[in-house]
Amino acid sequence: MITAATWKRGLQKGILTTWHLARVIVPVYLVVTLLKYTPVMGWIAGLFAPVMRFFGLPGEASLVLVLGKLLNIYAALGAISSLDLTGREITIIAAILLLSHSLPVESAVSGRTGVSGLLMTALRLIMGVLAGLTVNLFW
Repeated sequence: MITAATWKRGLQKGILTTWHLARVIVPVYLVVTLLKYTPVMGWIAGLFAPVMRFFGLPGEASLVLVLGKLLNIYAALGAISSLDLTGREITIIAAILLLSHSLPVESAVSGRTGVSGLLMTALRLIMGVLAGLTVNLFW
């Protein structure tokens, strides 16, 4: 039975979760939006554009991938929401980050379980690249 206490706990947890996610997403969104109005975003895009073409992505998408791989999915979401990407491009990014997100944290966790963190990171990076190339190739 759902009681008033259950609703209260659920509401409190929902607000707390929203607050935690907003603390990551909003600052990243603001920084990436500001970068779009400076030469920095152009430099980043130009630097990574040749590599990103293999994935069918614009150079700006490299920022999303770096944030997702080094920080977490929520940082990548903040960056994605501030860029003008197509559904296809977002799907390619999602496929890549599905397999290779939050690498420092998850490598440390792998290491604590007895699995080589370096090996797991390498495998996840390779699988992310293969997923991105595959989605780009077949879409």
